[in-house]
This record gives sequence, C-alpha cells and structure tokens, in this order.
Amino acid sequence: MIVDLFAGPGGWSHALTVLGAHDIGLEWDAWACKTRAAAGQVTIRTDVALYPTWPWVGRTRGLIASPPCQAWSMAGKRLGLVDQPLAHQAVADLAAGRDTRAQLLAACRDERSLLAAEPMRYLHALNCTGEPEWVAMEEVPDVLPLWKQYAAVLRRWGFSVWTGILNAADYGVPQTRRRAILLASRIRTAQPPAPTHAQVAEPESLFGPGRARWVSMAQALGWGATDRPIPTVCAGGGPGGGPEPFPSGSRKTLSDARDRGTWTPRPGETILASRRDKAGCAPRHCPRDNRAADGPAPTFTAKVHRWSWSLRSNNQANATVRPLSEPAGTLFFGHRANECTWVAEPSADQEEDPGAAPVPEPIRITAREAGILQTFPADYPWAGTKGQQFSQIGNAVPPLLAAHLLAPHLNVPLNPDDFALAA
Repeated sequence: MIVDLFAGPGGWSHALTVLGAHDIGLEWDAWACKTRAAAGQVTIRTDVALYPTWPWVGRTRGLIASPPCQAWSMAGKRLGLVDQPLAHQAVADLAAGRDTRAQLLAACRDERSLLAAEPMRYLHALNCTGEPEWVAMEEVPDVLPLWKQYAAVLRRWGFSVWTGILNAADYGVPQTRRRAILLASRIRTAQPPAPTHAQVAEPESLFGPGRARWVSMAQALGWGATDRPIPTVCAGGGPGGGPEPFPSGSRKTLSDARDRGTWTPRPGETILASRRDKAGCAPRHCPRDNRAADGPAPTFTAKVHRWSWSLRSNNQANATVRPLSEPAGTLFFGHRANECTWVAEPSADQEEDPGAAPVPEPIRITAREAGILQTFPADYPWAGTKGQQFSQIGNAVPPLLAAHLLAPHLNVPLNPDDFALAA
C-alpha cells in the first residue's frame, strides 16, 4: 500500500491516480474527506496523531506526508518556529521508540506544531520490517531543518535521502510555490526531479534538453495571454475551513473571461459597475452589475476596451500582484479573510481615450480558478462552502508537482499533458 498522512483533498492522490497508482489517505477534516470521496479516493477519516501504526506494518510500499502548514506558514502567527525545538525533540524521541508527545505538546505554543513530527512515529514502526520502500514529504520552507533531521535518521536506517527547497513553477505549476521537500528510497538514489520550466526559456543545447518558460496564469486558465506562472496558495482556518476569504454570494467572477483581457460588446449582457459609478458619477458605460453570484463575467458595451489583468493575492498594502502573463504569487485563504482578486489597469490606448469606460472594479477569484492554479482538474469535485473549498485548495499539494516527485518511485513515465489545466 501507499499511505498518505494528512491527505487533504487529494493533491498527492490525484497525482497517483494519473500515474496509475492509488493510496489510502488519512484525513480528519470532514469536507476534505467529502471531496476525496467524490473524487473516488480511499480515505480513513481520523486524527493522524491518534491512529495506530500496526495496521500498516508489513503492508506499506510508500509513505507520503504533508503535515498542516498553518503553524509554520508566513500566512499565520508562525508559532511553529517558536515550538521548533520541541518538534525536533519529538522527532528524536519517536525515532528512538520513545513517545513523549504528550509532555512536549503541553509546552507547545501551537498544538499543530508537533504534527510535523508525526511521520516519524509511522516510519519507526514500519522500519522494523524494512518498510517503507520510499518516502515523500512536503511542507513550507521553514520546516526544512526538521526534514534534515529526518534525513539523518533515515540514512542510519539504510535510505538514500535528499532534502531541499523546490519551486513548483519549475515543474509546470502556474504558481511560484516554494516548498521544503524530503525524498527517500531504499532501492534508488534519492534526488530531486529535473526541472522542466524556467523563469526564462532555455533552448536545447549540447548540455541537455531546454526548459520551457514558466506557465502563466493566462495559459493555465485558458485565457490565451502570454507565458509565465502564479502565487502560492496556503490556507489556514479551523475544522470547517476557517472564515470565508470573501462574503457568501459575492457577485463578480472572471471565470468566463476568455478574450485575453479584452471585454467585447455583446448586446443584452450586463456590465460591471465601476469605481466612477460608486463614486456617484454618471454610469454612462457602466450600469450596475446585477448578475447572480456564479454567473458569467460581464462585458463592456460602447467600444472594445482593453484591460491588463493581474491577480492580487490579498487586500493588504504589500500584497503580491502578478499580471496574467506570469504565474501567481502566494495566495492566502482562511483566517485572514483576505480577498484574492483580479484587478485591471487600462492599456495605453485605453488611457488615451477620454470616452472610454472606467477601470473595472476588482473581481474575486473563484474556487475553480484557484484549483486550476494548483493544477487540479477544472471539474474537480470540491465539497463544502466557498470558505471550506478555498481552505482545501490552499492546503493541497499541487498534483503536477506531486507527480514529478512520485513518478521515479513508481518507475513510471510522467506525461505532463495528463495534467491539462483549463477546461
């Protein structure tokens, strides 16, 4: 079996499915379990920290672990860094067969900090029978020192191990998501997969194959703009997924904007309200938008107006803003109630036209769009409210990155075309 600890909504699992394999996921969040069930993935709803290890002994080929990132993420209070010595102690004790989690947890500032030590409990139990054959683990960059401690233990147990930071954009993910990775194997040399993409395209040479330019948001979403990637999605929140990143019934989406940022007039369609309209100016080109929450994106009448669209990661002053022609930066969903929005600026010819419509208001990103930017299929069956869906998406491993990490362990080729993004 392949055991997937902290399985979430199925980032690793979807990658395995595409590669022709399957896992058994351990996950406690009810909505993530519902999403997994709808996606056809085998799941045990449980607390990884409480589930026994004996059912897996003698039966496990691979172990996957992506502990929750909230205690360590820059999107949160980062109390995991304060608790880091306790996490290191937990790893050392568990590797020696001593379970001191209760005492260490009582001293933690964030009860989630020790979850990063849980995989060692399973590894210690499995090692008694020479298992697993391979290990793949992922977390936010600040957890890398902990992964290095794991690596030292696994090497003593006969594993080849690699640890380091990988950028998901280097593997075709339309998102500059940097993650601490641990790869270990008993039967092959552990090493990171060769990058397939680069910030600047690299032509083929005598020294090896070239690399394509980073995949842009426009490419991933099928909006046809240019080429390059998008922000990291890291979510927080409690069992229900935390507060929604924006209010229920939000009235604007960009889901059907497939005209490269060009709003073309179509008679009879509604039009987006503008900042000028809100300020009390005559809405000559901008009647108010009364579309349903999930209705198609609006268009401007009058002339064909061109806008340059970018994705703003949140509503704070230092928010990352990336144009559609690049990958996204880091997207935060959940406990900060940030609004991840598409923002528009007029093109040069638009600015020179005094009769042009005002710049559109920001348009909120949809769960479907966020899922695509994580390389999930456009029709992935996300369960729950918008807030619960965004929390799942933000916490998930991008399936395309997961596939690059897993394919060598499974000894199967990876065809990136199997991860087509836009519908």
